[in-house]
Amino acid sequence: MSLFKRISNWERALRASYNTDLSTPENRRRAEIYNLWFDHAVLRRVWSNCFQVAPGVYRSNQPTHERFERLSAAGVRTVLNLRGAAGAAHYLVEEESCRTLGLTLVNCALQARDAAPPETILALIHAFREIEKPFVMHCKSGADRAGFAAAIYLLVIERRPLAEARKMLAARFWHFKWSRTGILDYILDQYEARNAQSPIGFEEWIASEYDPDALQAAYHATHKPLF
Repeated sequence: MSLFKRISNWERALRASYNTDLSTPENRRRAEIYNLWFDHAVLRRVWSNCFQVAPGVYRSNQPTHERFERLSAAGVRTVLNLRGAAGAAHYLVEEESCRTLGLTLVNCALQARDAAPPETILALIHAFREIEKPFVMHCKSGADRAGFAAAIYLLVIERRPLAEARKMLAARFWHFKWSRTGILDYILDQYEARNAQSPIGFEEWIASEYDPDALQAAYHATHKPLF
């Protein structure tokens, strides 16, 4: 086993050791350490990457409990978590915060560096239609998954032009298409090319023609992301 692989496995095991329930003071302490340093919540205490996507619809990075309190006080009713509900410390604390504050928590697990399965994108669109506004959608940094979801919201729910939706994936939000997260831009590129042949809605394209495996292979064949 290579040195890099051994270091990677050690780091993954160390992170996992901090992901536990919140049933004891010690477990809470470990969850706080994980969130602050492994999940970088120490940065999000002063940086929210928050932006209004549409009336009653916001995007941001992972909120702290204090930000959940401010969001609730400002009238936000629903939290759309784009990181999934896998039981990591950041999710357990978020779940507790939402329960305490009376916020509805909805979970959709998008991917930042891979083309998501069609059923995942369709589930996200369904959530957009069902959840109560005002709502905030978030991923970890608010850059990639939140940007892609915001673009989909503008395309499908608001019926905005693709050029406007693309602005949700921008350097101003710390999304960089020359990284592996450029796959998200590439998905929109492929939809634009298909739509130019004959008009088709984004949701219909996802449901009937979108092939994440083929799209991922084509992306890696034509792009060389820096990281």
